[in-house]
Amino acid sequence: MEILGKLPLRLLHVVLCALFALAHPYSSADPGAQVQPGDSLPSTTLEQQVKDLALAGTQHAAPGVRFDVQVGQLDPRLHLAPCQKVEPYLPSGARLWGKTRIGLRCVQGPSPWNVYLPVTVKVYAKALVATAPLAMGAIVTADDVTQAEVDLAEDASVAVTDTHLVVGRTLARAINPGQSVRQAHLKVRQWFAAGETVKVMAVGSGFSVAGEGQALTPGMEGQPARVKTESGRVLTGMPTGDHRVELAL
Repeated sequence: MEILGKLPLRLLHVVLCALFALAHPYSSADPGAQVQPGDSLPSTTLEQQVKDLALAGTQHAAPGVRFDVQVGQLDPRLHLAPCQKVEPYLPSGARLWGKTRIGLRCVQGPSPWNVYLPVTVKVYAKALVATAPLAMGAIVTADDVTQAEVDLAEDASVAVTDTHLVVGRTLARAINPGQSVRQAHLKVRQWFAAGETVKVMAVGSGFSVAGEGQALTPGMEGQPARVKTESGRVLTGMPTGDHRVELAL
């Protein structure tokens, strides 16, 4: 499928490399670069490191993709003790995509502290956007969408890039003009019902084998389905088309 499903993994690797590099504590001989009570982080230290390291890794991204790391500010209500050495780290379960955060802890100072710095990772690439307001329940036509640069990370649902994957589809949600078309906007298709005869394809490296079976569960797009073969064996595969199930070997 021509949906940007693998793209986030590549870009996530780039951003991970950048932020993991920050896990080494930094120390500055310039007293003005130390974190003082009520201060934001100095723009010449952590913020600039994040941006420089992220941009340095763009050569690993797919062609036509660009990304931008925006480092936020500490909560102005915080009153931090003076610190001579701050250690950035990745909080457990941190999602380095869209709005996220990294941790900052004082490892050399009169009073240890731990805070979180907001970070926004924007990822720009070509994807489909709506050319006009599209209502929920509408059937998408070729004139309803066009290619434009969008921020892939602004929505949790995957952006769609192939016109053939949306034309003729029913919208599960309304879309505004210029808004990126996401998988969540499209109503899930049912390729077959339980009890119907389906074609079973076993696909391996350089070969494929076809047979028939009876669907034991409905074939919903993106959801595994169970099929009973002619020999009585029960298999699980992914519905990939009208009365078609594919098994990966």
